Amino acid sequence: MKEITVRNPLRLLRQAGQSVWLDYIHRHLLRSGELARLVEEDGVSGVTSNPTIFEKAISASDDYADALARLRAGRASVVAAYETLVAEDITAACDILRPTFDQTGGADGFVSVEVSPLLARDTAGTIQEVRQWIQRIGRPNLMVKIPGTPEGEPAIEEMIAEGHNINITLLFSVPAYARVAEAYLHGLERRVAAGQPIDRVASVASFFVSRIDTETDTRLAARLASAGGAERALLAGLQGKVAIANAKLAYRVFREAFTGDRYKHLAARGARVQRPLWGSTSTKNPAYPDLLYVEALVGPDTVDTLPPQTISAFRDHGRVNPDAVTEGLAEATAVFAQLQKVGISIDEVTQRVLEAGIASFADSYRQLLAAIEQRLRSSS
Repeated sequence: MKEITVRNPLRLLRQAGQSVWLDYIHRHLLRSGELARLVEEDGVSGVTSNPTIFEKAISASDDYADALARLRAGRASVVAAYETLVAEDITAACDILRPTFDQTGGADGFVSVEVSPLLARDTAGTIQEVRQWIQRIGRPNLMVKIPGTPEGEPAIEEMIAEGHNINITLLFSVPAYARVAEAYLHGLERRVAAGQPIDRVASVASFFVSRIDTETDTRLAARLASAGGAERALLAGLQGKVAIANAKLAYRVFREAFTGDRYKHLAARGARVQRPLWGSTSTKNPAYPDLLYVEALVGPDTVDTLPPQTISAFRDHGRVNPDAVTEGLAEATAVFAQLQKVGISIDEVTQRVLEAGIASFADSYRQLLAAIEQRLRSSS
């Protein structure tokens, strides 16, 4: 195990092969110069957004008052107002990160916008909305987020085949990750067969982490209430271990998918790997170290998207082990075997958190539309 320490550990994550993206967007962040400062001082090289982030930014902030007044005067519909506000912020963020995009030859510097969460089970609707965002934003460093649902997978392949940059979101299971890697590779192969270039197509696969422990720990705690002896020790030993094991096993699949002959054929034509992006790496359980999930998943060809408070924490006391994500694979496999032994199905866990994630984003989207509607009707 090698460990790198430095005054600002964020700056050394790139040396370890990991990009730091900001999981947050707000008009004040863009206009105040704060995002530009994070790029310059901390090496932040991307931005991700989702309906929950925009709901918090727009519904309770005066920074959007002028834009809402303009939209109100123009009698914009609620959905049109939402799309306008989002497009303005995403475009501004793309422009701030454009130098990063150019300096890295299109390998980094991306800003992600998500299709409506109401389309999570709608392949055709997702494809249509991706095309709309691509056309509306008109920036080469835009990524559009498609959920990694069964209905999202054909949309992912189709959009990659069209040459768009795609961020696959809401991935929780290793099999789901494997399927979206396949969708990416097949999309690139379709472009090659059609005589189209593939050297400027980028994709990340957003694999969510902490929510897995939140769900499994709840199930483990229920069993602990009536367990004793060796079983109790086994259950307690699994708490806080499943999410990292799950992510490390997904990374193993990534390494297998992007080192074989199939990918090498594409790489010879300029293809990029589809980097795993670790999402939801802020610790939800206060009993766990605040940087538990961040430090455990550092490694080559990865991205970690962090909210502002986690970026601050890592800047303050983060530790960088460049081999972290590849270490402990035997232990990760053992965790899954032990989980099965105590009667907890990882498939049930990942399906549960997927459905909860879709529902949460849909609720945030509806709440945001309701807040915009109220403010469009008001005089202030």
